[in-house]
Amino acid sequence: MTGAMLLAGLLTGLALAGQQPAPQTPPTTPPDPAVWWSPEISKPPPEQDPFQGRRLRKGEQLVPIDNGVDPLLYRLWGLQPLQSQLIKPGELVLEVWARPATGVRQAVVRVTVRRDGRAFVQARAGLGCCTPEIGRRVDIDAELATQQIPSLKALVGAPMWAQPRSVIVDYGGGAVEPVCLEGVSWDVTLLVPGQARHLRRACDDAEVGSIAPALTAALSAASGRDARFDAMFARGGDFSRQQQAYDSLIASGGRLKAGTGSRAQPAAVPVAPDDTPDAPPPTSP
Repeated sequence: MTGAMLLAGLLTGLALAGQQPAPQTPPTTPPDPAVWWSPEISKPPPEQDPFQGRRLRKGEQLVPIDNGVDPLLYRLWGLQPLQSQLIKPGELVLEVWARPATGVRQAVVRVTVRRDGRAFVQARAGLGCCTPEIGRRVDIDAELATQQIPSLKALVGAPMWAQPRSVIVDYGGGAVEPVCLEGVSWDVTLLVPGQARHLRRACDDAEVGSIAPALTAALSAASGRDARFDAMFARGGDFSRQQQAYDSLIASGGRLKAGTGSRAQPAAVPVAPDDTPDAPPPTSP
């Protein structure tokens, strides 16, 4: 009898509890619309934006870039457009685009050397097809070791930059316009104060070998940092086969001729004197 009374009391309590009104949730204040447009934006690290915070000073000009890459395409790859990079005396930017003839895989490597003695590599790989964004994108942003900088600076005076923008290979018996059915075609751009140089090479080994030093420098800087990126380049930064093909071409009396429609390089711009170093980043109070 006692157990039945306890059970009845428990059921009555539960019934009364179920009849109690649920607690009221206080109304939420709608967000301030102005806050949406004024967030606190932190500066990216130098690995992601080596020239961060630079502004044009009096007498300075941006270097014209004509490498076939639209500024918006750079944004899709998570890179600052090369067209907006303000470069100072003693600095350089080397950029390489790789486009395999079969498939939609693409890759870009940008190496930046600053006048303060630091250098950085930014590399991207992905699928450039079928959707507005870049599919399966791989990002590499890293600082380079100091010992890698001298070889990069040595590229500025390399004879390759005097070659025509696009070429055909003349092996001595006439030249034929290249058709890239297999392999990788390359676009290489060197940006230095006041001038940019762009070279485009198809799949022919001798063509590619003519820019092998630039390709070796860029791919070596990016290789070994992400296995997904390395999967696109079985030989990494090794372009010795292509370099040998180019050397054999020249030794046998062949040459590279300007291709049909090969355009002149972008015009140079005056380099303003730069006696004032960049302002140091603000320190926390």
